[in-house]
Amino acid sequence: MSFNKILKYAVPAAFISSLPFLANAADTANLKSDDFVGISFWLISMALMAATLFFFMETQRVSAKWKTSLTVSGLVTLVAAVHYFYMRDVWVGTGETPTVYRYIDWLITVPLLMVEFYIILRACTAVAGGVFWKLMIGSLVMLIGGYMGEAGYINATLGFVIGMVGWIYILYEIFAGEASKASEEAPESVRSAFSTMRWIVTIGWAIYPIGYFMGYMAGGVDANSLNIIYNLADVLNKIAFGVIIWNVAVTESEA
Repeated sequence: MSFNKILKYAVPAAFISSLPFLANAADTANLKSDDFVGISFWLISMALMAATLFFFMETQRVSAKWKTSLTVSGLVTLVAAVHYFYMRDVWVGTGETPTVYRYIDWLITVPLLMVEFYIILRACTAVAGGVFWKLMIGSLVMLIGGYMGEAGYINATLGFVIGMVGWIYILYEIFAGEASKASEEAPESVRSAFSTMRWIVTIGWAIYPIGYFMGYMAGGVDANSLNIIYNLADVLNKIAFGVIIWNVAVTESEA
């Protein structure tokens, strides 16, 4: 089956599969006008679904070597949207922080975001397979440490340290490691996109450890504020990240 045929059936299926989650909203408690956390969950879940449709449809516009990158971007936002439907209902219905759903989302989407670095480089230049595994392992260390600390399985400070080690390892790889060196051989548009993507990983991802530190170690942020911080960070780190890849894919394809 061709790639175009796969997308022809995959896009409708993705949205049809989301209908039970959308319909389930009617079974939860009503969203209050002053529940800004709940409002943010609703807005972002819809934004993620819109981004998914956009990325999948735009695969028809770009050349073959960029289709995988845009498809992965669509998968990131689709997976996140499904989890946001669950998180939205948990928050509106119970007022509790949906920690488990959020980390399940991150355990899938964050490694996929790291895969994007490898895919866009491989589309334009030779890059070792070890780059993929380094970024993957770094992201898993970061997430597992954060989850164990936030869920109370280990000391919050220890979980924070483990998560920071994973994040710092990723930053090293994309700024000074093999991934960074491979990007120097790519076209200018790819180098520019790679640079912007790694700054999102630096600045955008910094929101998570800052929120973790303030919420679980310093005690200066309540659950409401922490959820809004995480939600806004997901917009930057999932949708904006994908838009950057879309831009370079379209630029390279039209050139």
